[in-house]
Amino acid sequence: MKLLIIEDEQGLRENITTYFSDDGNICESCRDLNSAMGKLAMYEYDCILLDIGLPDGDGFTILEYLRAKMKNESVIIISARNSLDDKLRGLDIGADDYLTKPFHLAELKARVVAVLRRKMGSNKGLLVFNEISIDLQGRTVTVNDTAIILTRKEYEMLLYFIANKGKVISKMALAEHLWGDEMDMHSHFDFIYTHIKNLRKKILEANGKDYLQSVYGIGYKFISA
Repeated sequence: MKLLIIEDEQGLRENITTYFSDDGNICESCRDLNSAMGKLAMYEYDCILLDIGLPDGDGFTILEYLRAKMKNESVIIISARNSLDDKLRGLDIGADDYLTKPFHLAELKARVVAVLRRKMGSNKGLLVFNEISIDLQGRTVTVNDTAIILTRKEYEMLLYFIANKGKVISKMALAEHLWGDEMDMHSHFDFIYTHIKNLRKKILEANGKDYLQSVYGIGYKFISA
């Protein structure tokens, strides 16, 4: 999972980043509206953790931007502002959840998992795609009831493909999603080929279908049937 943390309080921002990074997620962060808008214009994320009280503007601007651009990022507002009007406004213009500070990081993680589960149409923490089942809490994968052992990147790649099934994903977008915006994307293309090959092999060895298709000169597509 790839997260963008928009929070001006440095200590909290670093704590959230460390907490989710230690669990194998890709985390990027920024402290103000301007830098957040720059990242959102260039990259895509699974979930945004958004403080609406930013030093250079209102965090609600982020929600309005996402809606105007028809972007698919899930958003959880994290704010010290506990007014009903703020909650209703945030949810009305596109936020998926609203968590009031202070909060436990474990609760934030539970909210993120719940939002991802709703986004991907899963039930009780279990994401099912044909013969493939993913336990989002346990981060385990089974194919035809046979457990397969995936590396961290293979697991994130599988989630990303299923969330974007039927869409052509460029090699650049895949590299950026798996390694973040500070990495040299081109240096990771060889790694992508290896991860694709290994993921396909593991699914096929468990008698799963070959859903991964190469799109010449562009990238890959996870077919939906």
